[in-house]
Amino acid sequence: MGEFRLTRLGEQFRDEISRMILKQQIKDPRVSTFLNINRVEITSDLSYAKVYVSSFMNERQTLRGVKGLESAAGFIQTTLSKKLRLRQFPKLTFLLDNSIKEGFEMVQKLNELEAESNAREASQTDEADSAGKPDETDAQN
Repeated sequence: MGEFRLTRLGEQFRDEISRMILKQQIKDPRVSTFLNINRVEITSDLSYAKVYVSSFMNERQTLRGVKGLESAAGFIQTTLSKKLRLRQFPKLTFLLDNSIKEGFEMVQKLNELEAESNAREASQTDEADSAGKPDETDAQN
């Protein structure tokens, strides 16, 4: 199957699973509406699909949600197969994806480093200004 078609099919899976989570069609209490489906990777022979799940909840709660999705995988596959007509429907596997959280933490660290750098430059500028100006007592003598 072509790469473009697999990508497009993955996007359809992502949209449909996200919609099921938001509409609370998945009855497992571990599945929260705060879960986010980042991407879906489908193998070229349509036998497997990896569904990457993330959330801004703590990692333990997100992992519980992923386990809830994993246990509801059969229901999700059945529901999706009725909406998306495919000759062979892939087996869904749900995986925890920390990339959004890691990216957010990286941006915070970069902002902290930039603030430290700006503070260091400001203090060096202040020191250079005070060293270059003669004191008022020197000017009076």
